[in-house]
Amino acid sequence: MNIGFEIVHFVVNLLFFILLISTNAVIMVYAERKVMAYMQDRIGPKHYGPFGLLQSTYDVMKLLLKEIVRSRDTDNSVFIVAPMIFFAPVLTAFVMLPFSPFVTQSALATGLILYVALSSLDVIGVFMAGWGSNNKYALIGGLRSTAQMISYELPLLLALMGPVMLTSFVSHGGVGSISFTDITHAQLAPSWRWFVLLQPLGLMIYYICGLAETNRAPFDLPEAESELVAGYLTEYSGMRWAMFFLGEYGNMLIVSAVATVLFLGGWSGPGADLAFWHRTVTANPGGIFSVADIIFNVIALFWFLVKVYILQFIFIWVRSTLPRLRADQLMQFAWLILIPFTLANILITAALLLAVPQPYTLWVTGIVNFVLLAFFIGFISRAIGASPKGELPPWVKMRQQNLARQAAISAVATPRLAKPESEPEMARR
Repeated sequence: MNIGFEIVHFVVNLLFFILLISTNAVIMVYAERKVMAYMQDRIGPKHYGPFGLLQSTYDVMKLLLKEIVRSRDTDNSVFIVAPMIFFAPVLTAFVMLPFSPFVTQSALATGLILYVALSSLDVIGVFMAGWGSNNKYALIGGLRSTAQMISYELPLLLALMGPVMLTSFVSHGGVGSISFTDITHAQLAPSWRWFVLLQPLGLMIYYICGLAETNRAPFDLPEAESELVAGYLTEYSGMRWAMFFLGEYGNMLIVSAVATVLFLGGWSGPGADLAFWHRTVTANPGGIFSVADIIFNVIALFWFLVKVYILQFIFIWVRSTLPRLRADQLMQFAWLILIPFTLANILITAALLLAVPQPYTLWVTGIVNFVLLAFFIGFISRAIGASPKGELPPWVKMRQQNLARQAAISAVATPRLAKPESEPEMARR
């Protein structure tokens, strides 16, 4: 083992992850303001810096200098520790994500299981924030968010079983893997075999669950100002609030990065071919890093980040487009729609991989999964009544008819009251 290589590898990865986490929130806040302004026919930030580029930087400076205000009735230990517990899993999750063959700190064989375990720890921080605030709005927001995150973790985990089964099928000897690096390599030969082409329904459900796990609209009820003031964040200010804020955007980055690894081929893309660069560039063949390795890793990192930020752009797009759900609708959507569809997806995918002969297995699996995706979208449209013509959904029409029928029955059953006499009539009497 080359000690010099290991030291350089650790330092480069550490600096990259710290820089990425700290700058991603600044970039995404500015992008969110500008993209939403464009979608809503507004201008967005424009006063500080060219095109308002320094607005997010000034926001960070304000949070660093802002006084931390805290109620004297809070549970001090729980209130102070909650932001740390919420943010720690976000920082730890970057250890197992392969942004490129070089920019990954640890290719753990249990990377997928560790990711799911870390995503479960956020729930503890959110609940502690609501409980320690000793505030009814914060407590209700913490309980709502806890129920939401636990409920959507189940379909999220089930949606990830598709790539694991496909990795098992395409790997040599039929032995699968839950390592992010191995799943990425399974999509590289041939380069077009991204698992999104074989599991589009899995990507759709995983992304929806990611929206709910990060408390993004339309699943932001626990902290929506129109619902619970600010939910579990009501009593937080300054840098303690900023840790929750940074954790939310860090979770967006992690959800997008995991979707990129499992469904979009990871770092694969035009020019991300190590063998090609080794044949083309032969400079510095004996050093720690060859020029070919550097060029390949830069291109691989570029394509990985492009896919990640496209998925984060969809986060903003969804927030600008869809209205919020009610709390009961949100829970019904997870338990009555997403979980049955993920279970059906697992069973159908497993049956196709076992029953369809080679070389048609992957083709048939992909086609059937696209059919399932179309059925899923049609089912959702039917359930929520989405219509480009603005028509009311069937269940709303039925509810209006029932209300009108009940009003008619009440009007017939209730005796009419005598018309009150006017003052002149009373005077004449």
